Amino acid sequence: MTVTAPVARKRSALTKGQLPAFAPYVVLAVALVLGAAILALIGFNAFGWGLVSAILFAIGLVGWSAAVEGGRKASDKLATCLIVGSFLVALLPLISVIWTVLVNGIPGIITPGFLTTSMNGVTGSLDNKSVDEGTKVLGGIYHALLGTVQITLLATVISVPVGLLTAIYLVEYGNDRALARAITFFVDVMTGIPSIVAGLFSAAFFFAVVGPGTKTGAVAAVALSVLMIPVVVRSSEEMLKIVPNELREAAYALGVRKWRTIIKVVIPTAISGIASGVTLAIARVIGETAPILVTAGFATTINNNVFGGWMASLPTFIYTQILNPTSPSNPDPSSQRAWGAALVLIILVMLLNLGARLIARIFAPKAGR
Repeated sequence: MTVTAPVARKRSALTKGQLPAFAPYVVLAVALVLGAAILALIGFNAFGWGLVSAILFAIGLVGWSAAVEGGRKASDKLATCLIVGSFLVALLPLISVIWTVLVNGIPGIITPGFLTTSMNGVTGSLDNKSVDEGTKVLGGIYHALLGTVQITLLATVISVPVGLLTAIYLVEYGNDRALARAITFFVDVMTGIPSIVAGLFSAAFFFAVVGPGTKTGAVAAVALSVLMIPVVVRSSEEMLKIVPNELREAAYALGVRKWRTIIKVVIPTAISGIASGVTLAIARVIGETAPILVTAGFATTINNNVFGGWMASLPTFIYTQILNPTSPSNPDPSSQRAWGAALVLIILVMLLNLGARLIARIFAPKAGR
């Protein structure tokens, strides 16, 4: 079927003054070629090529749009380029970190025994032997992984009840009283305190209660709970606030006491947001290094007692392997272990964030018909 002349003229009128659909691709190709040519003259590198190409792409597309579509559409193209460029600039460091950790951490993770052995008995001579003979690197992160799980679990047991009960008081009983305002103020202050301050507070507290030099996993858990509680309070408070008052009033109309209304109506309604907030709070503290160094020390052996003895964690394991290699003359085995532990830590944080999303979806209130 042939297109009649009036229809063709109508289509031409509709598309007149617009860039063709392939325009961005043409400009991108030209920008990449010109960027490579410019960088070849001054010294080629991938980052500079991408930056110069992005600038040339924005200039070319906006200029072409201004010539064909006018200033209004050109301004829209410029805003789009700035927004996309800002997103890519924010994304590049994340991609770079993930790529670097993957490249350097995978050799450590795939080493046999890395996840199931500790550093007990691993000396510099063994690292020197592994480098000289090309054998596998001995030693693993089992003791640090176990310590991280124990310390974080105890910190969660401390933080969640305190944070949730504080949020319930602020929302259900506070009524803008002086105590509620004071609690809100101190929670805001605690949200911004440096992690090392939390570690020093916990160490000083146990110094006064137990005695000097007390370093255990429990001390570290108290330090992490100081960092977790404000996050739990804030997230739980916001989730409790969005529960409709009509649900509370309906329960009161049936003669249900306030405490029972909170337990049976308010908390179940907000449980998805509360659970995801708790999970994010755990992800917030699981990678802390400074407070654990101050409060739990560092150990090379497995310690199953969180209330006695020094205890290792993944962040402190990474720190000590980089700062004090097992073999100062051959630091590569220690570096491999540190990168492997860093990759495991990132995987744990990623799983916690995915778990928060899954929990929010599972426990979200079901929509009615």
